[in-house]
Amino acid sequence: MSVVAEEPIRSPVTPGLTSWRLLLNNRLATAGLLLLGLIVLAAGLAPFLPLPDPDATAPAQRLMSVMTEGHLLGTDQLGRDILSRLAWGTRVSLAVGFAATLVAAVIGSAIGLVAGYAGGRTDNLMMRSIDMLMAFPYILLALAIVAALGPGLMNALYAIAIVNIPFFARNVRGVTLSFAHREFVDAARLSGKGHLSILMTEIFPNVLPVIVITMSTTAGWMILETAGLSFLGLGAQPPQADLGAMLGEGRAQLFTAPHVSIVPGVMIFLIVISLNTLGDGIRDVLDPRLRAGALARPGPLTEVSTGRQELQNSHPEASLCVERLEAGFRRGRDVVPAVRGVSFHVMPGECLGLVGESGSGKSVTALSIMRLVASPPGIIRDGAIYLGNEDVLSMPETKLIANRGSRVAYIFQDPLTTLHPMYPIGRQVEEAIAAHQRLATSQLRERAVGLLEKVGIRDAAERARHYPHQLSGGQRQRVGIAMALANDPDIIIADEPTTALDVTVQARILELLRDLQREKGMALIFITHDFGVVSEICDRVAVMKDGAIVEAGRTGEVLSRPQHPYTKRLIACVPELGSRDGYLDRVAKLFAPLDGATS
Repeated sequence: MSVVAEEPIRSPVTPGLTSWRLLLNNRLATAGLLLLGLIVLAAGLAPFLPLPDPDATAPAQRLMSVMTEGHLLGTDQLGRDILSRLAWGTRVSLAVGFAATLVAAVIGSAIGLVAGYAGGRTDNLMMRSIDMLMAFPYILLALAIVAALGPGLMNALYAIAIVNIPFFARNVRGVTLSFAHREFVDAARLSGKGHLSILMTEIFPNVLPVIVITMSTTAGWMILETAGLSFLGLGAQPPQADLGAMLGEGRAQLFTAPHVSIVPGVMIFLIVISLNTLGDGIRDVLDPRLRAGALARPGPLTEVSTGRQELQNSHPEASLCVERLEAGFRRGRDVVPAVRGVSFHVMPGECLGLVGESGSGKSVTALSIMRLVASPPGIIRDGAIYLGNEDVLSMPETKLIANRGSRVAYIFQDPLTTLHPMYPIGRQVEEAIAAHQRLATSQLRERAVGLLEKVGIRDAAERARHYPHQLSGGQRQRVGIAMALANDPDIIIADEPTTALDVTVQARILELLRDLQREKGMALIFITHDFGVVSEICDRVAVMKDGAIVEAGRTGEVLSRPQHPYTKRLIACVPELGSRDGYLDRVAKLFAPLDGATS
């Protein structure tokens, strides 16, 4: 008899994080934003603040110390007020640095877009010219440009912009190349759009985040380079103040009046560090992979909430028992639920099918069993998982890792992404064995060939020297099964292992799994969205929807007498031979009540 679970209570949908909130969640970026904001504000208000003339000299008041009355930061070697010169010099340095960044970004991005999109000779000619620029040390090239044009802030701006054009050009070209032949660009071309229109409406919006990230992370260095040229006397000319010129003028008094050079030096440091930390924050906001935590370095185990309740094992005789499992993913300070109160068990020698549409929580449930969900952002919030009588969520890290592959093994959907492309398949099977068994090299090789033969790979000794790309999809999946069997596990979790295969290969893989399960008496959890596959291999089935199990029971009973409307929908979607007429109408009638209830 199948059991129908109550409809899960839906948690309120977590509102999407705004870019502003994501930026503020990064404390270093927030600190950089506040610091840069204060510096820009002070520099912008310089003409309106009650400050002395920054160029007015007073030899009688030269080299006055910090905190002197009327001169908060003291005076320089000509008696000029350092605070006033600092405010006006920061204003000049920021203006020149940001202008150079903008010029380099516009020219470099234009070169990168055209070169990446056009390709061929145009790309070759433009990028070889960029390579010639990059062949020179950029500081020496900037010095040579200023020497040719003559000292001055505008010439320093041109020099800094020119030497930074290659960084933008190469970054933008690389991204443009990845989009130039994508399907949506081909569709735009077929619709009659011109090259300029495609560049501006199809490619440029996708490249823009890279341009903004590059600008935010290089602006600080451009300000530093501008200060370097002024320090050498090639930028701002006396009596004009900028931070580099102030630093250069104060180096002669470094021992007698160190504050003259330390003050502008500290300001340069604060500007550069604030821009760099803010740039890192902007990169995180604009990169969707970083926003989702996809590029964060995951820990070896999925995080388990400290408030988890330790539940009793309701089926101690089972190979695996999952009790009210709840798992989700962190999104800022919130947790988006993915698995809600899931409970099931699987006996030795039994096959349990987990069925549901994409996004129903099947794979997260399966990965949570051995704490393989990437964390961050994954987290197990509540429940218990028992291997025999041992709670996986309470196991020490070393013991849990030792059980991966030895007691519980996984077969994943696409073996081409899980097999290492640079190693022969035989070596990869050997590594799976060596992870849990100490054997001589010859024994490892012999055992690996034996496993490949067991899963039906012909000429296994020869095939063991082949690389994954040299095998067909069915052969690669057999290699994945061989690796799962390497250490005679008690439980195999197969996560849609036949989805990417054609019908004939799918049937052979299912037959192989069924035969191996019966031969070794293993428990098998088979994850799929296809009830046709479930009917062939599974003893019991659990139907998942929105992260919860809505119906469970013996496969035959669930297929012949489904109780939950969602189960009926899934079964109705399985096409039957000779039922072409009226098939879509029958499915539409089953969809209509649920669509009306959720609308």
